[in-house]
Amino acid sequence: MAFQLGEDHDSGMNDMNLIPLIDIMLVLMIIFLVTATVANPSIPLTLPKTTAEITAPPPQAITISINADGQVAWNNQMVSLEELSTRFNQAGEQAQKPTVQLRADKQTRYDMVAQVMSRASEAGLGDLSFMTDH
Repeated sequence: MAFQLGEDHDSGMNDMNLIPLIDIMLVLMIIFLVTATVANPSIPLTLPKTTAEITAPPPQAITISINADGQVAWNNQMVSLEELSTRFNQAGEQAQKPTVQLRADKQTRYDMVAQVMSRASEAGLGDLSFMTDH
């Protein structure tokens, strides 16, 4: 027969003390914040002066829009294909040729896009980009 004297300590620990863990996390966070600000200092610089010429600004951009019905717009102004050719030729005669930004509706026929691209190429405007939505 076994006798038991005193209290029963076989039940074990029911909960954990989280306060030391929280203290350690706060200290680590403070160390991280101090290190992050010291590791990325701003360096004062005095840049040298040069005699190089300032480059010309980038060429102007012409926006050509083609809607689903095949109507063409030059910078939001509706034009015919003949007027488009005339304007392309005038832009192609400039010393600094502009960039052509082509915005075509996804329902536009490929034939109309090809005609606009052909007229731009004939005028000497080879810098052509297609605009899309994200």
